Amino acid sequence: MESSSSGIPALTLRASKPLLATLTGTRQPVPPVWLMRQAGRYLPEYRALRAEKGGFLALAMDSESAAEITLQPIRRFGMDGAILFSDILVVPMALGQKLWFETGEGPRLAPTVTARDVLDGFDADSSVLEPIYGTIRRVKAALDPQTTFLGFAGSPWTVATYMIAGQGSREQAEARRLAYRDQGLMQALVDRIADQTIAYLRAQAEAGVEAVQLFDSWSGSLSPAQFERWVIAPNARIAAAVRDLVPVIGFPKGAGGKLAAYARETGVDAIGLDETADPEWANAVLPEGLPVQGNLDPLALITGGAVLDSAIDRILAAFPARPHVFNLGHGILPDTPIAHVEQLLARVRGTAE
Repeated sequence: MESSSSGIPALTLRASKPLLATLTGTRQPVPPVWLMRQAGRYLPEYRALRAEKGGFLALAMDSESAAEITLQPIRRFGMDGAILFSDILVVPMALGQKLWFETGEGPRLAPTVTARDVLDGFDADSSVLEPIYGTIRRVKAALDPQTTFLGFAGSPWTVATYMIAGQGSREQAEARRLAYRDQGLMQALVDRIADQTIAYLRAQAEAGVEAVQLFDSWSGSLSPAQFERWVIAPNARIAAAVRDLVPVIGFPKGAGGKLAAYARETGVDAIGLDETADPEWANAVLPEGLPVQGNLDPLALITGGAVLDSAIDRILAAFPARPHVFNLGHGILPDTPIAHVEQLLARVRGTAE
């Protein structure tokens, strides 16, 4: 263990930005904490603003509202990271696909990418993303200096599944069929998404975010060969084009046994674990020193009590020497009690009574 100039072991010194320090490879004495979807429907202040301002997309594309929502969990909980309030499907908007949200049903996109002429017919317009950069500048100006500001984007495979089906699809059957039927079209779509994502994330960094996360929410539906082509390859290209500006967290949800290959081959600076990954197994198979993030089951957080404490303790014990960011294995659920988030923070930070 390295020592500071004062002779105190470096591990005992908490960094001024503990989350950013962890993502760049310095293990902290207390793991920094943020939660996926920490700005959202479980917060009464979010629900009040949404009732006043309108639907999700209207909030996400309004710089003032999105900045306020980004900051809400920081004010309430003192999270170590603030994540931009936005959506992974703004990239299809920039590529020229229409996006809207149906009440109670989620996102809809049109026209769906089922043929090359549809993709070639899109009229790309990156200026639609300008309000998001405005959000970043507002948050950056208001954020305290100890909190790391996170941006994000969807990874190409996951974004492509929505662009092809026109909505969310648990089996991703439409995208998987297209990947078999017309690999040229799928490659063109993935490349176009990757190009736009690189530009988008670099612009986020230039506007003020200090790290970014790539969400590959549907990577678990692919075979090993497909995972290599549609997940590892495009994520590696994005990471290589962005990490000169900010650290990149890769989150290949459902990767399972393909997790170690993703970590080795993409070049991401840190890797997120979903709730199905055994943390002890992950610690054993991932490259030495690679920071990890995760991986509490959101349902354990809803349950609370001794169940929650036990789940937290097991995750903390799994990473005795590796840089670790405490997080969920997926997004926080809308019916999560505020008191359980407070319990989580107290347990991780060692302040529980």
